[in-house]
Amino acid sequence: MSAPDSEMTADLPSTRLLAPEGTPARALWLARGAAWAGGAGLSPAQKAWSEAQGFKAQARRQLLLPDAEGGIAGAVIGLGTERVNDPMDKPELALGSLAASLPAGTYTLTAPVASPELAAVAWGLGAYRFQRYKASPGDPPPRLALPKGADAKIAAAIIDGVWLGRDLINTPSSDMGPQELEDATRALGRRFGATVTSIVGDDLLTQNFPMIHAVGRASPRAPRLIDLTWGREGGRKVTLVGKGIAFDTGG
Repeated sequence: MSAPDSEMTADLPSTRLLAPEGTPARALWLARGAAWAGGAGLSPAQKAWSEAQGFKAQARRQLLLPDAEGGIAGAVIGLGTERVNDPMDKPELALGSLAASLPAGTYTLTAPVASPELAAVAWGLGAYRFQRYKASPGDPPPRLALPKGADAKIAAAIIDGVWLGRDLINTPSSDMGPQELEDATRALGRRFGATVTSIVGDDLLTQNFPMIHAVGRASPRAPRLIDLTWGREGGRKVTLVGKGIAFDTGG
C-alpha cells in the first residue's frame, strides 16, 4: 500500500479549495440572530454597512463586508433561527453555499466550529462544478483555510472522492462507456498503489460471469468486470460490489 504521489495529487479539487490552517485570509462569519454583529469585532463602518443592507442573519442570506480601502474584508452567512431537532441545522453545512458564490480569495472562520472536518467537506462539496467540456477552468474558486482541529487528509479524501464520483456520473454515456470506466479505475489504482484487473467480453463466460455478459452483450462496447484491490498484505478483507451503468440511468 502506498500514499498518493505528490505529482498525481497536485491538481486534485481539495488542493484548489482548501488552504493550510493559519493561512492569511479574509474573515468568514457564521451569524445566528439579529444581534450577531455585537460580538463579531466589526468596525463602525462595517456595522453601518450591514445595517444599511438590512442584514439580520436570515437563513442562507449572504453579505460581503468592506475593508477600509474599499476591498473585501470578509463575508457573513446567516444561519436563521436555530432548529434544535433538525440534524441538518448545522452551521458547518452553511459553508457549502458560500463556496459556490464568494469571489476568489482565501477565507477563514472567525470562530471555532463543533465539526471542523464537516465544515471543510461542506465547503469542498458546495464548490463542485462539472467542467469536463469547458475550454478553460474560469476564475479560481474561493479557498477555505482549514478550520482548527480538522484532519486535512480525511477532508481532502472525501472531497476528492465525491468530485470524482460526480464527474463520472455527469459525463454522458457517449464518453463514459465500460472502457472509460476501466481507465478511470486504473488511474485511481496508479495514484494509490492499487492492483487493477479486468475480465472483458466473452472472457466473462469462460470465467463464469454469465449475467454481466448477458446484460452488456447487446452493446458494441464490450462489458467487463473491473477488480481493484488495495491494502496491506494479510489485512482483513472488505469487498465492495457495485455496477457501473454506462448506457442508461436505471438499475
